[in-house]
Amino acid sequence: MWLAESLTEESPEGGEPLLRGRPPLAIAHDYLAASGGAERVVHSLIRTFPDAPVYTSIYEPSKLFPDLRDSLGTVHTTRLSGVGVFRRHYRAAMPLLAATMRRFEVDADVVLCSSSGWSHGVKTEGRKIVYCHNPARWLYQAREYSDRRRTIASAAQVMRPYLLHYDRQSAAQCVRYLANSQVVADRIARAYDIEAEVLPPPTSLDPCGPQVPTPGIEPGFVLCVARLQAYKNVANVVDAFRSLPEVPLVVVGDGAMLAELRSSAPANVRLMGYVSDDELRWFYANCSALVAASYEDFGLTPVEAGLFGKPTVCLRYGGFLDTMVEGETGLFFDDPTPTLIAGAVRDVLADTWSPQEIGAHAARFGLAGFQDRLREIVAEESALV
Repeated sequence: MWLAESLTEESPEGGEPLLRGRPPLAIAHDYLAASGGAERVVHSLIRTFPDAPVYTSIYEPSKLFPDLRDSLGTVHTTRLSGVGVFRRHYRAAMPLLAATMRRFEVDADVVLCSSSGWSHGVKTEGRKIVYCHNPARWLYQAREYSDRRRTIASAAQVMRPYLLHYDRQSAAQCVRYLANSQVVADRIARAYDIEAEVLPPPTSLDPCGPQVPTPGIEPGFVLCVARLQAYKNVANVVDAFRSLPEVPLVVVGDGAMLAELRSSAPANVRLMGYVSDDELRWFYANCSALVAASYEDFGLTPVEAGLFGKPTVCLRYGGFLDTMVEGETGLFFDDPTPTLIAGAVRDVLADTWSPQEIGAHAARFGLAGFQDRLREIVAEESALV
């Protein structure tokens, strides 16, 4: 209730409370033009602070999860959002985002920035708290980020000195950093010399929600859920199943590589593209295991699979180290090569797993604990305004 209560203050004459001049809290996010893990976190932030206005550089509601789109109230955008090509391809705006965001004024006592590169730079007189998904990947993990988007990657390298200055200056203006995983907290320390508290994001996928099956797909398949970007290594997962012709693979996720992967995938692989949450629940409920080979900062999909009691085989990297327990909730492989992925898939399918143990681990990443801690943090910073 702190948010609703702080919207008012006592009248000088002791009469009815008066509305304050600015909201106590605003939420800032890099861009709302895609559906991924960061956008699911934004949905959790809005559920935690439903009265908070949202600020973002580019807003394209048609590309958002329906639950997030429906939960959005007031959304403030930059001029970039008026450019159709940027709404369709938000990464094309990257060379303009630093200068745009540092002039983007957010009027609130406290600004909660959901950032993987830009929103922590917004201009405000309030206290900035950053929920960091990862320090800017194109600056600090350029090799992993530089996939086939050569133009964007080249632009990032040309502008790197300016972007580094912007990024570090923006970080220095923030009063508190939260990291989604231990590996991201370590990266924050290296990039900014800031100690961040680890606050894992919750899953927003309700396992008790409705399920919609996909015709022609029988239960028992292995599932991969990822955006189709190079660093997600979905192409390597698809290649791994060439040596597993008896094991069906279903890939859920959209991206620039979709058409290419569909044209080259073996007969036992189905690429579904974007699916609704109702369809996604059915895929999780009816798969035999999840495979995840991406370089993840948090690693949400093993948690989602765990809510349905399903084991995971995933890359021993990044946030997966926080969200997967080897031997209890699944198995790791050490490098995202087709050979190692295929071997791990064989092993996980040959073993016996406890849905109860897997589900209990996933339950640790629930919404209630996330909300309670986040409200405490925002209240602490609000008291200092």
